[in-house]
Amino acid sequence: MNLTLEPPGPAIEVPKPIRDDQVHFFIEQGYLVVPDLIPEAEQAELKTDLIDIARGKYPCEGITPASSDATDEAVLRQILCIHQPHFISPVIEKYVRHPLICGILSQITAAHLPFWDGSVKCMQSMYFVKPPGFQGQAWHQDEIYIPSRDRSLIGAWIALDDATIENGCLWVIPGSHRMGYLYRQREHGNPDEFDFAPESYGFDESLEVPVEVKAGTLVFFNGYLLHRSRKNRGNIYRRVLVNHYCNAWSLLPWSIKEGERVANADRRCVIPVSGADPYAWKGYDTPPRSVWLRNCKAGDELKTTTQKV
Repeated sequence: MNLTLEPPGPAIEVPKPIRDDQVHFFIEQGYLVVPDLIPEAEQAELKTDLIDIARGKYPCEGITPASSDATDEAVLRQILCIHQPHFISPVIEKYVRHPLICGILSQITAAHLPFWDGSVKCMQSMYFVKPPGFQGQAWHQDEIYIPSRDRSLIGAWIALDDATIENGCLWVIPGSHRMGYLYRQREHGNPDEFDFAPESYGFDESLEVPVEVKAGTLVFFNGYLLHRSRKNRGNIYRRVLVNHYCNAWSLLPWSIKEGERVANADRRCVIPVSGADPYAWKGYDTPPRSVWLRNCKAGDELKTTTQKV
């Protein structure tokens, strides 16, 4: 069959760092752990940039710059998560495009599709700080929040501290992505353990396994994979930069505008990171100069205490 397509954007070449058996593991289990991918110097760069963001290095909506008198520890202590830091920080955007990360993404993101060509785009970044005492997030599937057309949503979770059961590592249910089923959600009623987001339910939670990893490890997971994290009960941070991507051939109906249908809605505030963008002819939306701070019970209590003092 010889179909005529719109000319794609220029191809982005990336390495192919992982083996076929690792690709197969991701297809079957819905997640993949790749240790020692981010060296200490790059971890340090990301940690420094977090402080820079909080101190207002990149003027934007959503962040009130920390006081110049505040220590780095005091700055970090108040943040659970910053949504979309790559909108304002060139450092975070650099890691969205990290060649090794994007190389692995080019091998696994839509590996379940027989004719996929390795093209990938990014639509979201989230920088979790999760200080000691801060809550985790209840069971959920990322595809509920970021729909793709072909089950190709994927998270690339960069550990910047050792993630342990004690400080709130990821827990996953291997294989829970396979049927492409989105579970029902409800309020969890446990604000001491989890943040405000609802929980998915209706499955066997006893199948969960912890994903304890060392700093510098990448954890990749499919958008339908059930996962959660518990409260940080340790005495160290659990800093993670997690970026979300999908097959570049999938439309991104993240929101529906007037006159659109689910079948043709396609948000274009995206970054191509491997292969070609078949929709490059549509152009790209300019990211807003804004981020969003995620909250939880511990953060709200700390803010109230600080205001009283």
